Amino acid sequence: MSQFIGRDRKARRAYGFDEIALVPSDMTINPDEVDIKLTLGDQTFGIPFLASAMDGVVDPAFAIAMGKLGGLAVLNLEGIYVRYEDYQSILEDIATATPEQATKLVQKLYEEPIKEKLIAKRIREIKKAKVPCAVSSIPQKAEKYGKIAEEAGADIFVVQSTVTTVKHVSSAYKVVDFTKFCKSMKIPVLLGNCVTYKVALDLADTGCAGILVGIGPGSACTTRGVLGLGVPQVTAIADCAAAREVYYKKTGRRVAIIADGGMSTGGDVCKSFACGADAVMVGSAFARAKEAPGKGFHWGMATPHANLPRGTRIRVGTTGSLEQILYGPADLDDGTQNLVGALRTSMGNLGASTIPEMQLTEIVIAPAIRTEGKLFQSAQRVGMGK
Repeated sequence: MSQFIGRDRKARRAYGFDEIALVPSDMTINPDEVDIKLTLGDQTFGIPFLASAMDGVVDPAFAIAMGKLGGLAVLNLEGIYVRYEDYQSILEDIATATPEQATKLVQKLYEEPIKEKLIAKRIREIKKAKVPCAVSSIPQKAEKYGKIAEEAGADIFVVQSTVTTVKHVSSAYKVVDFTKFCKSMKIPVLLGNCVTYKVALDLADTGCAGILVGIGPGSACTTRGVLGLGVPQVTAIADCAAAREVYYKKTGRRVAIIADGGMSTGGDVCKSFACGADAVMVGSAFARAKEAPGKGFHWGMATPHANLPRGTRIRVGTTGSLEQILYGPADLDDGTQNLVGALRTSMGNLGASTIPEMQLTEIVIAPAIRTEGKLFQSAQRVGMGK
């Protein structure tokens, strides 16, 4: 429902994770017996968790670790791993830079040209471990890198930019035809990012296997501050999920909605699924893993932009192993560990045996959900008061 924000100017109310809560069901289920598998095209994964294609989160070693734990990590084909043969010293430089130096340093490091031979090499390194391999590029490089990735054995190809639309106008470079691209690829293609019903419907119509939802919610992203763009994730996911349902009724083909960004706790993850997501793509939570290449730091994909960086390097720290963050046991009381356990337990309390059933959960608007009765936690900065 729109509200007037000025004379003859209306705006629609949108919601974020901290403004809603999930209502428990009148039936509960053993969390160990719920089904949380994810299907992308003709491929199935044990858990509906993807690691963001960010250099502080995913390198080949992290992708292997994630794959062995049932998830899927996306390697950025325009990051430092395909620019430098030996990248450990680069990661060290980024981790030790002062906050004032960080953005300029990252911009300079990413001026090194991409080496196509390294694209194939990194993919083969991941596949050698017998785990799924997912890689990403911006739309302008998709056709070129997509073929290299496919030939090297990649399983999933992600075309990702800050704002992705089927209808893109440019006289400076060739515009990729997403429908033609998806048909030409022999592996599933994910497209993103978007936040609206109409764009999600257009993207689904290209033949892609999944759509990434989220513009600016990531912890290292400054797009909302720099460009003023974005829709809070609860509303964005719900709108794009509605497009998925309409497209499914029309074609019989189900396209996965992947919530990308803005989720720092298990509660946020659970709310994403209840709002309509089929999977979540997480960055900062995984950047805190011992296996993450960022050494306790995390920076967004748009940080190295030569003229207008739309990300920043943040310190997230290192809190545990990737297995601990995914499956526990949790040492922290803030909901950032055992994300899979949180999802299973939430589904059990919601009486949802599958993700599609969880998407039917009753949701209430609850702006006090994080503060009600939490005075002592807030005062002592523990649990939900951090």
